[in-house]
Amino acid sequence: MGRTRSFDPGTVIDQATACFVETGYEGTSIDRLVGATGVHRGSLYGTFGSKRGLFLCCLDRAMPPEARTPLPDRAVDLLLVAVLELASRDRQVRQRCADALVAVPAGEDAARWLGARLLARSGLTIHR
Repeated sequence: MGRTRSFDPGTVIDQATACFVETGYEGTSIDRLVGATGVHRGSLYGTFGSKRGLFLCCLDRAMPPEARTPLPDRAVDLLLVAVLELASRDRQVRQRCADALVAVPAGEDAARWLGARLLARSGLTIHR
């Protein structure tokens, strides 16, 4: 019989989300996730299956189907990571991104909305 889980998956997902937002998907190693969450590698794999599985859980938690409009900045930042790094080659990530775009504020163009957040996140602003 397996050991009882000694961590809260929701807390781990929140901690992993912070890592993915800070360093991107490709820049976030399993070792970094272990350090940030305090959960051993085997337990992360046992619970989430893979780094990708954990990332999908992060997307699902940050942008549930009943997501608020507008999404909080952290959720938009995670969406940007997904769009920039994974959506072009991962059908499931692409679908989650498409589903999240329904949270684009009314009257906003999705590309302009995401672009504005990308510029803000990078510290760049355009003043006209």
